[in-house]
Amino acid sequence: MIAAGRIALSVAAAIALAGPAGTAEAAGTATAATTVVARNEDVLKPGPHHRLLDPLAGTWKATKHNYLLGKDGKPLVSRDIKVTVRWLTKTGRRYLQETTEGTLGGRPYHRIGVLGFSNIDRRYEWTTFDNVTPQAMTYRGERVQGRPSVLSIPGEFTDPGVLGPEYVGRTIPMRTVITISSKGRHTFDLYFTPPGQPERLVDKVVYTRRID
Repeated sequence: MIAAGRIALSVAAAIALAGPAGTAEAAGTATAATTVVARNEDVLKPGPHHRLLDPLAGTWKATKHNYLLGKDGKPLVSRDIKVTVRWLTKTGRRYLQETTEGTLGGRPYHRIGVLGFSNIDRRYEWTTFDNVTPQAMTYRGERVQGRPSVLSIPGEFTDPGVLGPEYVGRTIPMRTVITISSKGRHTFDLYFTPPGQPERLVDKVVYTRRID
């Protein structure tokens, strides 16, 4: 908004200085600058890619499948997960905040996540904070084409040992895949790619039922 305001003031000053002889040229400059201002306004406003996230909003009963804590290839399953997703109105509804509460392996589990779309970069961005991993988990997507129903958002983290003691301090590529369903059954799949190994699913959260 500040940048747009400065452009508008510059246009007004140019027209005033041009005088009658420069009226046509000044008018052309004004038209071009007005177009730039409009584009800036479009970049600043939430748009259709934000609206694509609307079905996630609400309070949900969810099931969590964690393969890192499971055994013999079977996940540890938590069925008491509650996920509350709300648009942050004070950000102009640009970001969704997710709050997850429940248990994981018999211990309290808490996570806060922020999901949004960058108009200027044309990508989805996702960051989470929880009481299991002692760092922010940050993801930045590729440029989006069209309006996808599945969001694949990559990132990386420094392993504190969740993959085993041999990986402590190593950088691990990761990816969150968010599937938004028109039927109200959404999924958040988390994948890790340990060095020298193929990508593998480590965590899945399924929104099973809206409860608000």
